Amino acid sequence: MNSQNFRKSAELLGAICGGLLISLPAIPQALAQESAPKVNPSPSIFSEPPYNRSQAPVPREPGVRPQRPVPPVEGQVSPVPPEPGVRPPRPVPGDRTQQPSPGAVSTEQPSLLQPRQTPSATIALANGMVNVRLVNETAANVTFQVIGDTAPRSLQGKSDVTLQNLKAPVTVTFEREDGGQLIVTPQGSSEPGSLEVTFKEATNAKQGRSAMRIERNGSVFLN
Repeated sequence: MNSQNFRKSAELLGAICGGLLISLPAIPQALAQESAPKVNPSPSIFSEPPYNRSQAPVPREPGVRPQRPVPPVEGQVSPVPPEPGVRPPRPVPGDRTQQPSPGAVSTEQPSLLQPRQTPSATIALANGMVNVRLVNETAANVTFQVIGDTAPRSLQGKSDVTLQNLKAPVTVTFEREDGGQLIVTPQGSSEPGSLEVTFKEATNAKQGRSAMRIERNGSVFLN
């Protein structure tokens, strides 16, 4: 081999070795780039909210059938769900409507109107005034009193007394001093504004009377 060919061969070998030396540092860099994770090509994913795993559908187990909706019973009204954001009203304490329980018997009874007592006598008053003559036909003394007008007085047996100018309405009470019962009989007179009352002995306690009231219309009631 001549010197010229040897020189060319040496230059070619030097170029090849130089290229290998230059390419060796680039090989690890290329391997590192391949092993590094790739950057997300869609940068908008970082602006989206994180995914909630609790909202993800749960896969159904094999062999389990989904539940069928129960049809509503005839005549039964299905409850209406409240609107979103509307809270149901809270019960107010003490605001409860009491309803009678089935089979409960009401204790409320309508008021019974008592029939009005029939007057024992009726007289014609003279300008609202009346004279009352008491006749004691018993053997015992009788104590009498005009309520709000006179003090208690005693009427001896087999005697009489007249109470004049009593203004109606007026009440007169009487009782036997020996504790016996009296049968009282009022009777109108032919003279206007006059009433005669007779006392007799009573053998039955149910027959006994102890008070007399004269109303403005002339009705006389015994008690």
